Amino acid sequence: MGSPFRLIIYADNDSLANISARAAFNRIEDLNAALSDYRDDSEINAVSAQSGTDKWIPVSRDLFDILFVSDDISKKTGGAFDATLGPIVQEWRRATRKGYFPDKQLIAGALSRTGYKKIKFEASSHSIQLKEKGMRLDIGGLGKGYAADEAVKILKSFGIKSAMIDAGGKLALMDPPPGEKGWKIVISSGRDSIEIIEYSNVGIATSGPTYRYLEYNGKRYSHIVNPKTGIGLEHHVRTTVISPNATEADALATAFSVSGIKEGKKYLKRFPNNKVWLVETKGDKIKTWNTILK
Repeated sequence: MGSPFRLIIYADNDSLANISARAAFNRIEDLNAALSDYRDDSEINAVSAQSGTDKWIPVSRDLFDILFVSDDISKKTGGAFDATLGPIVQEWRRATRKGYFPDKQLIAGALSRTGYKKIKFEASSHSIQLKEKGMRLDIGGLGKGYAADEAVKILKSFGIKSAMIDAGGKLALMDPPPGEKGWKIVISSGRDSIEIIEYSNVGIATSGPTYRYLEYNGKRYSHIVNPKTGIGLEHHVRTTVISPNATEADALATAFSVSGIKEGKKYLKRFPNNKVWLVETKGDKIKTWNTILK
C-alpha cells in the first residue's frame, strides 16, 4: 500500500511471536494484493476497469466491507472523505513526482469521474456498481488502517494480547506492554510542542504534508486532495485522530483534514468515542482544535 508496516509483539516465547507475526504479515500482504491501487494486478484496479458498464461487479468481502465503511464515512462527512478520488489522486501523484501544477482542464476532467454517490451496493451478493465510466477507486485513505485492524484479529487468534501495528503511521494498539499503562505515542506537527499521549486498544492516525507534498510557486500543496476542488490542501498542517479502531481513525484523519476545524466540529458529533487534534494555518495564524489534550 505504498508504506512500511511494523509490528511490536509481546509474547510468551520467540516461537509464538514469530509464527503470529508471519501470519499477520501474510494477511497484510493478501490485502495489499487485493486493495492496493499501486499494483496493476490488484482486485481494486480490476474492478475500476469495469466502471460505467452498468453491470454489478462481484467483489471480495474485504473490498466490499472497506467500500461500505468508506461510503458511511463519506455520508457523515458531507463527502470530505471519498474513495472514488482515484482519477484526481493519480494526477497529483504525477504532479508531485515531476514537480508541476496540474492543468485546470486535467483537474476538471478527473473530478468529473469522481463522487462517492456513484457507487452502488448490493449486500446480498457482495457486488458493487460504478456508475461513471473512467472511475478509479482509491482506498488509500483508510486501507492501511483496515489492514492494521485485520492484523490485530490475526494476532488475537494466536492468543497475543499486547501488540502494536504501525501501518505507515496508522496505528492499531492492543493491550499495553507489560507493566505499562498504555503505549506511549509522540505527536508533533513540527510547529507546536511535542506531546506524549498514552493509549491502548484504540486506533490512532496522523495525516499531514510533512513528507508527501507538492511545492509550487512558493506554496505547499498536501498529498491530501479536497474532493470538491481537486486541489491538494494548502492550509493543512497536521491532523491526529483517536478512534475505537484504526480503520475509522485512518479515514477520519483524512476527512477532518479536508473539512477543517469549523466543519470538523459538526462532523465529530456523528462519530462517538473519537478524539481529534487538528492544526491548520489561516493566513499568518495557526489555529488548533484539540479534543485529545484537554
